[in-house]
Amino acid sequence: MKFRLLIISLLAGWGSAQANQLTFRVDMGTTAVPAGGVHVAGNFQAAAGFPADWNPATTALTDADGDHVWEATVNVPAGTYLYKFVNGNGWNTSELVPATCGITDGGGNVNRQVIVGGSAVRLPIVAFAGCAPQLRFAVDMTGQTVARTGVHVVGNFQALAGYGSNNDATALPLTDDNSDGIYEVTISLPAPGMFQYRFVNGNTLAGAETIPAACGTADATGTLTRVVNATAAVNTTPSYCFGTCTACNGATLTSYPTYWWNDAVFYEVFVRSFYDSNGDGKGDFVGLTQKLDYLNDGNPATTTDLGVTGLWLMPIMDSPSYHGYDINDYKAVEPDYGTMAQFDAFLAAAHQRGIKVILDMVLNHSSSQNTWFTQSAASTTSPYRNWYLWSPTDLGFGPFGNGWHLRNGQYYYGAFYDGMPDLNWRNPQLKAAMWDVDRFWLRKGVDGFRLDAVRYLVETGTTTADTPETLGILEEFHDSLKAVNPAALSVGEAWTNTTAVVPYVRNSRLDLCFEFDLASSIISAVSTGSPTALRTQLNLVTSLYPRLQYATFLTNHDQNRVFDGLGSNVARMKQAAALYLTMPGVPFIYYGEEVGMAGTGADEDKRKPMQWTAGTQSGFTTGTPWRGINSNFGTYNVASEQADQNSLLSHYKKLIGLRTANETLRKGYYLPATSSAASVMAYARVFNQEATLIAANLGSTAVSGSTLSLAMSTLAAGTYQVTELYSGQAAGTVTVNAQGGFSSFATTLPALAANETWVLRLRSTTATSTASAQPAFAVALYPNPTAGAVRLALAAAPAAQSQLQVFDLTGRLLQTRSFNGNSYALETSGWAAGTYFVRVQSGAALAMQRLVVER
Repeated sequence: MKFRLLIISLLAGWGSAQANQLTFRVDMGTTAVPAGGVHVAGNFQAAAGFPADWNPATTALTDADGDHVWEATVNVPAGTYLYKFVNGNGWNTSELVPATCGITDGGGNVNRQVIVGGSAVRLPIVAFAGCAPQLRFAVDMTGQTVARTGVHVVGNFQALAGYGSNNDATALPLTDDNSDGIYEVTISLPAPGMFQYRFVNGNTLAGAETIPAACGTADATGTLTRVVNATAAVNTTPSYCFGTCTACNGATLTSYPTYWWNDAVFYEVFVRSFYDSNGDGKGDFVGLTQKLDYLNDGNPATTTDLGVTGLWLMPIMDSPSYHGYDINDYKAVEPDYGTMAQFDAFLAAAHQRGIKVILDMVLNHSSSQNTWFTQSAASTTSPYRNWYLWSPTDLGFGPFGNGWHLRNGQYYYGAFYDGMPDLNWRNPQLKAAMWDVDRFWLRKGVDGFRLDAVRYLVETGTTTADTPETLGILEEFHDSLKAVNPAALSVGEAWTNTTAVVPYVRNSRLDLCFEFDLASSIISAVSTGSPTALRTQLNLVTSLYPRLQYATFLTNHDQNRVFDGLGSNVARMKQAAALYLTMPGVPFIYYGEEVGMAGTGADEDKRKPMQWTAGTQSGFTTGTPWRGINSNFGTYNVASEQADQNSLLSHYKKLIGLRTANETLRKGYYLPATSSAASVMAYARVFNQEATLIAANLGSTAVSGSTLSLAMSTLAAGTYQVTELYSGQAAGTVTVNAQGGFSSFATTLPALAANETWVLRLRSTTATSTASAQPAFAVALYPNPTAGAVRLALAAAPAAQSQLQVFDLTGRLLQTRSFNGNSYALETSGWAAGTYFVRVQSGAALAMQRLVVER
């Protein structure tokens, strides 16, 4: 029995970090309850210590006093949770949650949602399959420095709604899920009423906004507050600017932050395989330094270099393996690569050429030979014991099979394999040591980190991926990183579907994550010749991520090389490159991709030596390479392709140069465009008053006489000169209409060949106005995202009548309306879930907003 208690204690310790009580309550007075009882299921269950999420039979509610109100209380970390009640113990008797008080999952299923902050939450009683009155708070934080602890709302509604005591600043956080600067939260009320509230920047009342007298109402203490009369089924407060009486604009379609990495093109390097300077068959720091001029010689006037401005180095730290993802010493370099002094010299040389350098950082696990682990394994009383996860028995779970391994009579957890024991991120000493490692490298001058396997940092019960605690660790990582270098980049490997990746780049966690679904969609589109799935995926990515803040690529060191995936077809390879180097996001090139390196099967064969020449060992080494050279090196190598202006390498150089030279390709927002040819993938990038229009023929035959259309944009009306940037040819002129769009534009270029991509720059010659000349026009939409009605609010009532237009991402005009005054109610029922553009014009003033509709 003592043994069993120890295991239970271990699992409970994993799931109780910063736990808060969450009480569910449902009224079954009008519903017959079966013998199976009443349950609640959702994505809170694993965090609360139950075996798995969304199990309709494990989290039972009780009705001890026979009042037909069934209750259950669980302990969960702070976070946002989805749930629904089940009358019985199977999904066939789960409630149908009305859309007015639920969140759609995109597949027609609607769930309830609760946000848990820093105190207990006791949800109001709600009828089974019914809705309590909904109250949505919204505040515009544009221009504010949001506190690390987030934005909260306080008031005299909190005790009634079950969110701690009134004016508890820790209980009810707001979120900005669509990065428009407006922080929002929706709660349920037990009854309608008039309530007073204030917003708090942070989680203490010291950060509460000061409400101006013009819109303030004194509470019992004399403090001025905002007031909401919540008498309807759904109630929404205006999204006032923090501390003001006016509605602000939020982040408009053209107003979003960009960073140095949005101007960069990165290159992923496996040092062991890049260039060997001393003939031992292994690449090294000196060899990498010697080849920097190939990557970027620092002189923009030359054309011999590739032109990349960022390097991601796969692990360079001391490791017993060839790949380096099992680290012995986080503050030492791999001896095969050279000395720390040689690394420092490389870093200085890269920076001299304007190249930023980020390092692969492995936070999830260390090597089993790391002294931290050997001391942890040596004794149950070792001070390092709890730096790893130990159990007296085999607990039998893991993300890739059983992750528990026997050592000295006990079992340790290593999700990937026994040579990579997982670090215990709940241990404060381990955490401090890892933050010290990050600071060590940042102070050396590295520009950030690529984080390996970020989904698996903290396990909760048997849930091994994407836990709230993992997201919390990444928030701490963000703070540690930015405290040393506010401009440092963090990019994560969260290898899963797009929707599950997005939380990793929200709430000050990671700056970027790799977009795996988009990468596979690009390769599939080029292979099949159809743009349909790629268009859908690109629209999804644009809808969900903060604008431009994700990493694009084709394949990396864990995947079969893209050249093999495309059947060694150079034309298709060129088109895949043209797509991701002109799309939004931050592009990453896997070393050798630009010359057509092959590699499938074993990981070592995906990471073979770089192909520099057609000579002995492909110019990689004068000795015996650590892994055999690819058989295609005689044709696909740097020296041969540098001499051929039509080569794949020359193509990459040209595309990187175009991206570097054109701000629209680096910072422009995305708009879908259309082509009259079914095989053509078209989209636009717009920045300030210039656009780049991409037209990629994915088909196997040339397209002649096709036309391109763009429904709307923020471009000013007028005539635009069109130039095809890749070839430098004039491509005609296009007239942009008052909506910033055009229809059926035919270029003066020859036919668009199979697998050819046009990069068309639109530059104004006679634009009738510019964005800077248009009067400021503050428009706010709330709630945003929405599942129903949206209120459009202008900061002040314009003198002229206002015109409203709504477009979907396909460019289809959905609605045109005219209204007077400073507000308008826009109904979205019947619209599909997705992103829409709302355009409002009054006289010469124009504003554009993004609206996200959820179902």
